[in-house]
Amino acid sequence: MPYNYYEPDIECAPREVLHWIQSRRLIKMVENCYNNVPLYRKRFDEMGLLPGDIKSIDDITKLPFTTKTDLRDTYPFGMFAVPKEDLVRIHASSGTTGKQTVVGYTQNDIDVWARSAARALVSIGATKSDYIHVSYGYGLFTGGLGLHYGAEKLGATAIPVSSGNTKRQVTIMQDYGSDILCCTPSYAMFIGETVRDMGIDPKTLKLRAGLFGAESWTESMRREIENILAIKAYDIYGLSEIAGPGVSFDCPCQTGMHINEDFFYPEIINPDTGEPMPDGEYGELVFTCIGKEALPLIRYRTRDVCKLTRGVCDCGRTFVKMSKTRGRTDDMLIIRGINVFPSQVESVLLDLKMDPNYQIIVDRRNNLDTMEVQVEMTDAMFSDTVRNLEGVEQKIAGALQSTLNISARIKLVEPKSLPRSEGKAKRVIDNRKYD
Repeated sequence: MPYNYYEPDIECAPREVLHWIQSRRLIKMVENCYNNVPLYRKRFDEMGLLPGDIKSIDDITKLPFTTKTDLRDTYPFGMFAVPKEDLVRIHASSGTTGKQTVVGYTQNDIDVWARSAARALVSIGATKSDYIHVSYGYGLFTGGLGLHYGAEKLGATAIPVSSGNTKRQVTIMQDYGSDILCCTPSYAMFIGETVRDMGIDPKTLKLRAGLFGAESWTESMRREIENILAIKAYDIYGLSEIAGPGVSFDCPCQTGMHINEDFFYPEIINPDTGEPMPDGEYGELVFTCIGKEALPLIRYRTRDVCKLTRGVCDCGRTFVKMSKTRGRTDDMLIIRGINVFPSQVESVLLDLKMDPNYQIIVDRRNNLDTMEVQVEMTDAMFSDTVRNLEGVEQKIAGALQSTLNISARIKLVEPKSLPRSEGKAKRVIDNRKYD
């Protein structure tokens, strides 16, 4: 396919031009953080650092890191750098304690995000004439509105279907003539299976490409999606704290996702020491939001493990590329696009007066993530009736659904049957393959 660009002057800019843009924006951002975010002013003062000490993007390692804990400790709006009146939207993602990570946006922030998503769409061949079928969830989750605004920024037609009611989704694809599908890769597989089960030849659909993210997926799964939907499947990356989908994206070469580094400056660090790591080596991905106003995070530790590569891509882009993520440095799980922490499960069990000994088993069946929570019964429960135990399982499942916004199979097991450890308990068994 031909190589397409939404903003070629930026996406294919010489490195010295990108360096100038990044330096100018970092200087402005640091001043904004110091003047308007108490946490950053305190950190700077403790380090003896002044905004004027930052003279270019090369000085970024002088700056402190930011973590998800900082966002939780300042919940909900303590990290915002603009007055409430300047906000036009709020999104949020789940946190480890039940509190959400809250993200605010100015109108300029929304425009930056929309431009980033538009670049991703154009890269895979989307045009103003296309119907963009958005099956990411809408609401506080960033997926749906991120691609929606990207499609509108491009001038294409957004179809805000959201997720669920899959047969209706397929009917809409047939009747409306959807050209590009945007959703999680696992849901794309489910749509493909539904198309097959409805006796529809996928080649009769207008659908020609898909932009899939919000969860880890493999190259083999890419091939399966392409086969079952008769489309070309592309990757997109984002996280709510930085921006939703559009932080980075596949080009037709598919040799890594190009990072919109004029807005989101990337680094790779050693997760244990915090020291920068060279290109080509795996480490923890860190972003600095040099293009954002409301939540301009400095050196935010994503906990995602990947590597960066630089150089001019065969597609012509000069943006740095990140590999697919291959794990995390913390205990967060991403299941069907939802962030899940074991501590959330533990909190639910304790609220229900259950034994806190549990284990989470994650697997992937028919390309869909599954989650089973095994919970030890108390000695009193062990002699209870089957009907009562089924009621307990349903109660736990309902509470987890309410807290995590994800369904899980609950299995009550015998007292003291789960493995014990003198060190950190092994709460998670992830059987998914990431080849």
